[in-house]
Amino acid sequence: MTLVTWRREDLFGAVVDGEMVLNPLGEIVRREWFKSAEIRANVELREDEFVVMPNHVHGIIVLTDSRGRGDRPVAPTTIAPTTIAPTVDEALRPRGPVPQSIGAIMAGFKSAVTKCINEVRQTPGVPVWQRNYYEHIIRGQPERQRIGNYILNNPHNWENDDEKPDHT
Repeated sequence: MTLVTWRREDLFGAVVDGEMVLNPLGEIVRREWFKSAEIRANVELREDEFVVMPNHVHGIIVLTDSRGRGDRPVAPTTIAPTTIAPTVDEALRPRGPVPQSIGAIMAGFKSAVTKCINEVRQTPGVPVWQRNYYEHIIRGQPERQRIGNYILNNPHNWENDDEKPDHT
């Protein structure tokens, strides 16, 4: 996952001698990222697969199967035949992301970070993030290791990073 700040503004700290130095806003981002795994049973996060940069965040999220209860999986729930069909208005109403999906996790994370940062800055309603996020499905351990190395080395490569505002 890669999430970028609104207008690529450097909000979260600075890269100093190839190391990311978080400011209080960057600490909020870090705290909320790892809180995601604490509040969601289907999320696994690792320290070595996450970095906060001045204007963006990279992280790997592993989704696990959290449908089970103990050693017994929960049967999928289907709509009962007696359920009344939704009206046209109800059917067209936006429902938001599917619970426990990447979309739901990102929406919750971005919302929590935005709320905390705007409380600190006393700027209610001001955007912190650009709309949406970049995602890539990792297929296999070699790719995970390659992407993990990219994430860990991101501060060292900041001068050449496409997300750096003055990078040409």
